[in-house]
Amino acid sequence: MSFAIITDTSANLPTPLLKKYGIPVVPFSYFIDGQAFSCLDTEAFDSHGFYEAIRQGTRVSTSQINPGLFLEAFRGPLEKGLDVLFVSMSSGISGSCGSARIAAEQLSGEFPERKIRIVDTIGASLGEGFLALRAVELRDEGKDAEETFAILEELKQRMCQVFTVDDLMHLRSTGRLSNAAAVIGTVLNIKPLLKGNEHGQIVSFAKIRGRRRSIEAIAQNYDRLVENAADQVIGIAHADCPEDMEYLCSLLRKNNPPKDIMVVDYEPVTGSHVGPGALALFFFGSAQFRAEKEKLLNKLK
Repeated sequence: MSFAIITDTSANLPTPLLKKYGIPVVPFSYFIDGQAFSCLDTEAFDSHGFYEAIRQGTRVSTSQINPGLFLEAFRGPLEKGLDVLFVSMSSGISGSCGSARIAAEQLSGEFPERKIRIVDTIGASLGEGFLALRAVELRDEGKDAEETFAILEELKQRMCQVFTVDDLMHLRSTGRLSNAAAVIGTVLNIKPLLKGNEHGQIVSFAKIRGRRRSIEAIAQNYDRLVENAADQVIGIAHADCPEDMEYLCSLLRKNNPPKDIMVVDYEPVTGSHVGPGALALFFFGSAQFRAEKEKLLNKLK
């Protein structure tokens, strides 16, 4: 192994995959009634119980990530003589990437002969996780940390993240929605279509009437933007809405069937911000999608 690949729990990768590829994760915490929790084992996470508790009024909060967590995670590989590539949650929605950079700067003085590279994925959930998996592939192909970093910096621009939520309250209350004032909300059963923009911020780019049509709009964006679908494993993350997930899968397999679809439950830290009923799609496609300014799919409004 020429360098260590590290990510965080926001990457939402199934525990068996993390173990298979030897990817350590920095644990992010969430708080319920002042008690801290971390989800380091997706197989043991009671997704339905967690999101049902939120529906019933349980308040879940998160906090800024301490640079000390990254110091601990990075130091081990560095002491073994390995370079470090950290695949981070978007700096547009979390300060964790900044904390990782503080840790990297401190450790670079202690290990001047080693490289520490931080990839700000401008994504979350599988938008981050797929880049971590790609890093493993590149390392296996013989790329070093610097080469892998450069490739991921280009690839992250083509990671399309399209999702919808049942209730904007969660994104609004935590400040994760950058253009909240432009969104109608739940009036007249309007469902927002959301994406990650070029800065990794969550923005609304279309308003769709009805949940089913919002799911169909996600699939239409996939058909419009996806590149080399048959060679891709694409991803879906959902917050306790399995029927909607199944409907989206059926739509995705119609026109541009992918190689496979990885389905995960939203892990609790990111999930507490998007809220119960969130449904997200992740795939590699057109880099222009992140920068598009005009409202899309107006015919579906």
